[in-house]
Amino acid sequence: MQKYFMFKELGTNYRREIIGGMTTFLAMAYILVVNPLTLTLSSVPDLPDALRMDYGAVFVATALASAIGCIIMGLLGKFPIALAPGMGLNAFFAFSVVLGSGIPWQHALGAVFISGVFFFLLTLTGLREKLINAIPIELKHAVGAGIGLYITFIGLQSAGIVVNNDATLVGLGDLTAGPTLLAIFGIIITVIMMTRGINGAVFFGMIITVIVGMIFNLIDTPEKIVDSVPSIAPTFGAAFSSLGDSSFYSMAMLGIILTLLFVDFFDNAGTLVAVANQAGMIKDNKLPRAGKALIADSVATTVGAVLGTSTTTSYIESSAGVAAGARTGFASLVTAALFILSLFFFPLLSVVTAAVTAPALIIVGALMVGSLGKIEWTKFEIAVPAFLTMIAMPLTYSIATGIAIGFIFYPITMIVKGRMKEIHPIMYFFFVIFVLYFIFL
Repeated sequence: MQKYFMFKELGTNYRREIIGGMTTFLAMAYILVVNPLTLTLSSVPDLPDALRMDYGAVFVATALASAIGCIIMGLLGKFPIALAPGMGLNAFFAFSVVLGSGIPWQHALGAVFISGVFFFLLTLTGLREKLINAIPIELKHAVGAGIGLYITFIGLQSAGIVVNNDATLVGLGDLTAGPTLLAIFGIIITVIMMTRGINGAVFFGMIITVIVGMIFNLIDTPEKIVDSVPSIAPTFGAAFSSLGDSSFYSMAMLGIILTLLFVDFFDNAGTLVAVANQAGMIKDNKLPRAGKALIADSVATTVGAVLGTSTTTSYIESSAGVAAGARTGFASLVTAALFILSLFFFPLLSVVTAAVTAPALIIVGALMVGSLGKIEWTKFEIAVPAFLTMIAMPLTYSIATGIAIGFIFYPITMIVKGRMKEIHPIMYFFFVIFVLYFIFL
């Protein structure tokens, strides 16, 4: 096992990988609750039953799709990157497709299935890997830093430290609120341990925060530890039934499928690059085994659609596991095992609140912006697209949008500077695609 995952070459061991895998799971365990709530449109009252998915079935589909994605990523890609139904993509599925357009959720699952199959075929041809490797190293560093700012912003929001402000868009929250104080405590204790160089500081910080939260009644103590696994029957295979319906084939569904393809590709590419860069895995501006890592994403999306959930993609919370020491795919296998166990220990997931995960996201974000030091800021033609890539992600709340803006400006500044020959031909393709994306957005 150690030889297969190259523990010696990567300077890791079982303890670091297990802690890293557990940290990643805890950082993203919220998806097991949030995804079912989102896809079932629980926040929308008086919704027709035809448009509402079964909560229990979506929960099981979420856990299984995540586990399958992590297993493939761990064994095939050998990266410490976990997968789960993507945030943003699940909201698009529920609120834009099902609720906004009135499209049956079975049809929406069919669209996810087709996008997954198409991605798998693109991966087999090697095109997806070539596209990722064509991205300039400066923009890869900018993507990593931008995602760092993005997840820090998410962490600050979920902690209640940053809140909505009608006058200035955002403002300082109520720092005396219980959950916010708990999150601040978590940040402080994690920073102290990180500064002292304690291995697994992010993981232990989350555990300590949970314990303190329960002591002060800020986190409810679970009433049960084990519960029965819900039936997946209501959603299993529903994607196939939609493909046999003639009403499925329309221009509207084509637009939905293309949107899923676009957002998933660039969200996933950005996450792979950012986490691999943080773990020091990018060599000569190339991501080793990128094709195999992308297979995990496409297969997990396809299987997830069959099970009954929205697009499955790589999770930036994996960076929390990397920060805790994970360097190999063994950590992903640990995360997969915990997703499977979560089917039986669902009541325990209630302790993983926003106040618990927020400190991890904020600290990891601080680590990820370290890639800014590798960008040539003195060269304006590099600085502008890198900066726009980075800053647009948190401000637009979209990794894909940040990438799009930066990739549009990169060819412009490089051409004007007279460095046209340094631009990979694929970057011109990205330029055209992103311009069209914003025109027809």
